[in-house]
Amino acid sequence: MRCPGGNLPSLPHPEKTMQIGVPKEIKNHEYRVGLTPGSIKELVAHGHKVLVETGAGAGIGMSDGDYQSAGAAIAESATRIFAEAELIVKVKEPQAGERKQLRKGQVLFTYLHLAPDPEQTKDLIASGATCIAYETVTSAKGGLPLLAPMSEVAGRMSIQAGATALQKANGGRGVLLGGVPGVEPGKVVILGGGVVGSHAADMAVGLGADVTVIDRSIDVLRALNAHWGGRVKTVVSTQSAIEQHLLTADLVIGGVLIPGAAAPKLVSAAMIRRMQPGSVVVDVAIDQGGCFETSHATTHADPTYVVDGVVHYCVANMPGAVPRTSTFALNNVTLPFVLAIAGKGWRRALIEDPHLLNGLNVDDGQLTSHEVGEAQGVSSISAAEAVKRAH
Repeated sequence: MRCPGGNLPSLPHPEKTMQIGVPKEIKNHEYRVGLTPGSIKELVAHGHKVLVETGAGAGIGMSDGDYQSAGAAIAESATRIFAEAELIVKVKEPQAGERKQLRKGQVLFTYLHLAPDPEQTKDLIASGATCIAYETVTSAKGGLPLLAPMSEVAGRMSIQAGATALQKANGGRGVLLGGVPGVEPGKVVILGGGVVGSHAADMAVGLGADVTVIDRSIDVLRALNAHWGGRVKTVVSTQSAIEQHLLTADLVIGGVLIPGAAAPKLVSAAMIRRMQPGSVVVDVAIDQGGCFETSHATTHADPTYVVDGVVHYCVANMPGAVPRTSTFALNNVTLPFVLAIAGKGWRRALIEDPHLLNGLNVDDGQLTSHEVGEAQGVSSISAAEAVKRAH
């Protein structure tokens, strides 16, 4: 197998074997799971042992029997997973109760999104565990390969969520994004033309909306223009441009990202106050703190709230609502890295793959992400330094 950054094991006899644990996700309305039965079958074929918490795959339609058929053992509780596993593979950041069970010498591989979450950062440092974040693993092309599939899902979902929130019964303006003959379509403004923004644009154009994408990169805007031509308007990002388009928007999608760091606040509370009553903002960047000043994280159980007449949708785990699609998409990109960590050991895997090394956020009581350290005012060392000092 190959992935961005180097060669990964392809033989069924790795240099070492590892006990891998997959706990059931416990974040509110999170139905994804760290590994599919297919991924586990591959790991077992490489000589590894996998322990899965009972019911962990229910949200994607996979039973304990499916996991056992793939070669996994079933644990009756997460306590056993955390006690026995050398490598924990999850989807979402560990919740407070899970963080207490992490220990020195254990490896955690999952989404972390530490920059806006100082409590999690503090707990992970205190645990002594080695924590590798999906969202900061890079590729040779400069992308974020383990974040990309969830950004694709979230970008597409943002339009669905926004269209639903625009319905009058849900607090919105009562606008149909595609309009009808004789009635103009709704206006969608997308902040950021990256993975989230481009997939949001695809969905919005498909619905027949009036779509504007705002980004600071001319190259990104050129690519969008080449793809959609006149069906998507492209605008260079300035505060003036953002404000101008927000005031006439029915739906605004926030999809900006600075890898590993807190999302920039592109829209102030003062701008929100001037938007049309019943308009909707969907903050896909909420995992990294959000790009609207008025944003705070919500859940699928209670996804929206209203500030100054503007409906805010700020669910921090949007892809969790479509767990089957999301889990399989995520496993497509995470499995090669899980094989590398399990087969080589985390230290060698990171030394041999500088892109996986960029995923190291915490190790042995030390923060190893400069971006998180800057966001929280916490001292950090480089990931390379952490790997060198590891024994």
